Amino acid sequence: MSTYQTAVIGLGSMGYGMATSLVRAGHRVWGFDLNADQVARFRAAGGQDGELGAVASALDAVAVVVLNAAQTEAVLFGGTGVVPRMRAGAVVLACATVPPEFARAMAARCQEYGVHYLDAPISGGSVKAANGQLSIMASGTPGAFAAARPALDALAETVFELGDSAGAGSAMKAVNQLLAGVHIATMAEALTFGMTQGVTPEKFVEVISKCAGTSWMLENRAPHIVAGDYTPHSSVNIWPKDLGIVLDIAKSAQFSAPITAAALQQFVAAAGMGHGQEDDAAVAKVYARNAGLTLPGEKA
Repeated sequence: MSTYQTAVIGLGSMGYGMATSLVRAGHRVWGFDLNADQVARFRAAGGQDGELGAVASALDAVAVVVLNAAQTEAVLFGGTGVVPRMRAGAVVLACATVPPEFARAMAARCQEYGVHYLDAPISGGSVKAANGQLSIMASGTPGAFAAARPALDALAETVFELGDSAGAGSAMKAVNQLLAGVHIATMAEALTFGMTQGVTPEKFVEVISKCAGTSWMLENRAPHIVAGDYTPHSSVNIWPKDLGIVLDIAKSAQFSAPITAAALQQFVAAAGMGHGQEDDAAVAKVYARNAGLTLPGEKA
């Protein structure tokens, strides 16, 4: 069997880890990003040389790990879009958080070229991406799953097969993002509330992570606040987009989601304070400012 050939478009915190996981699994992998330094870094880590236009027709799979629907569509069908240059039977793994109807539209357009489309949003964070241990919420035709299987095996600890057409994966990701965004915001609220009562962030993490009020997001993000380190693993700016998608879907379903809306406003406020490019735990700075608190690493 010939070596599986993959391109990863988008070498951010998730995409870079995914690309290195594919290399580790023995695939030939090309990585592309607007940041030339990231491309060079990946090539030094085992990525292949070559431009996308030159290799597109030889690829078995293209994983698109960009920010949103607009960027996904540009990568697939823009002026230098990859899908028209892919061979029939190859597969696109679309990993961004997008509305379900967008995923269905992209699948239909890919089908016109004989290219499979796997609606494949991801969860697990940058560490699990780098270790090939993501959870992938996937939906698509049996042919799409078959074409993507070598990539899925290299990238994921768990692949949830959610249906035989695009859209179901993105719907499940929206459910996950509702919870994840709310959990980060409520973690920040609880941590800073505790500070008003003499509970230090360090003690908060030590105790609450072992109690019923914990969450994966609390255990993963609260230590960033304790360390005063807001190097972005997932940035504040992700959440106005993702929770905005959740609320758009909710509106179309005539479903009220007031807790999601409240969390969204805190991330918007954090971005407005200039923290958009920081780790999403920086939403705690909104609460700290409003309450006159000093977080770890900040000057009183």
